[in-house]
Amino acid sequence: MATTHLSTQIFCPIPSASVSFRRLTTTGLHSTSPSLPITLFKTRKEAIPTNRKFKWERKLSLVDQSSPPKPTVDVEGLVSFLYDDLPHLFDDQGIDRTAYDKQVKFRDPITKHNTISGYLFNISLLKVLFRPLFQLHWLKQTGPYEITTRWTMVMKFMLLPWKPELVFTGTSVMGINQKNGKFCSHVDFWDSIKNNEYFSLEGLWDVVKQLRIYKTPDLETPRYQILKRTANYEVRKYTPFIVVETKGDKLSGSTGFNAVAGYIFGKNSTMEKIPMTTPVFTQALDPEFSDVSIQIVLPSEKDISSLPDPSQETVNLRKVEGGVAAALKFSGKPTEDVVGEKEEALRSSLIRDGLKPKMGCLLARYNDPGQTWSFIMV
Repeated sequence: MATTHLSTQIFCPIPSASVSFRRLTTTGLHSTSPSLPITLFKTRKEAIPTNRKFKWERKLSLVDQSSPPKPTVDVEGLVSFLYDDLPHLFDDQGIDRTAYDKQVKFRDPITKHNTISGYLFNISLLKVLFRPLFQLHWLKQTGPYEITTRWTMVMKFMLLPWKPELVFTGTSVMGINQKNGKFCSHVDFWDSIKNNEYFSLEGLWDVVKQLRIYKTPDLETPRYQILKRTANYEVRKYTPFIVVETKGDKLSGSTGFNAVAGYIFGKNSTMEKIPMTTPVFTQALDPEFSDVSIQIVLPSEKDISSLPDPSQETVNLRKVEGGVAAALKFSGKPTEDVVGEKEEALRSSLIRDGLKPKMGCLLARYNDPGQTWSFIMV
């Protein structure tokens, strides 16, 4: 899908975790600033401390947390164990089943199992259908017999020709059997829905709507990790990247594109042709969107010290240091009115969730609207 992202930079506290381009700050990508950006995507700083305000951590265990005078379970040892074991959730090694009760109770908004065999079957089924990538951000003890984890799971549904990507972020609350020290419950909470009780129609719809057909160019794009996906936006952590940029006219405009595209097509000091990437960025640094630049991302293997100089004085190279940003995806043609509406919606969502957006925003366009059907554009 022709992807357009609008992002604002933000900074939000999350323990040991790692958003699109509208920068936000509660304490702070596409920028070197310590805040988060807001990014509007038309299609497709390190640790962030947990803040209860954001509801990134949920506590709902199936295990009685009444604490005896002297707990007999080595919960700290189980925390260390999970840090080593959970990253193997979907790889060939798999998790250590001996750490779980035979009657372990697993719940998420659309799945329920009451045995370790059912739990492992669910994991195996996901591996076949979705090729999941599991990223563990942090975990900690949240009760005498309870451990909470924060994670991101990215999956590609292999049975559909366009292989849509599904993203879920959330927390898992794992209850511990006081008698044998094994895990006897595992309850998942998704950030993207309000009703996390089994069976959640809201959760099912969240899965179905991510299966829609979309198209983005098969080109390199800046790398990021999704820290949190809500119903309205994503929080992403970007790695550094390099852009070639020049002055633009408006956020939804294309003035200056020929100049930056000319650089990668050979209009540089060594006449080197550089591979095309995606997206094309337009960035506004002020609330009125009057100070605008247009940018093309350069391939990740390039180093700014070894790149040829631009032939035009109005074109510059710049390294974006990466960071955390909030991104909103949308489809269709990104007119100035549409971009303004999306920017306002993203900023309002971030403020409502306790984040503090920085000024300006970044628009990321992944497809040529003149060559892509609007219903498969994002």
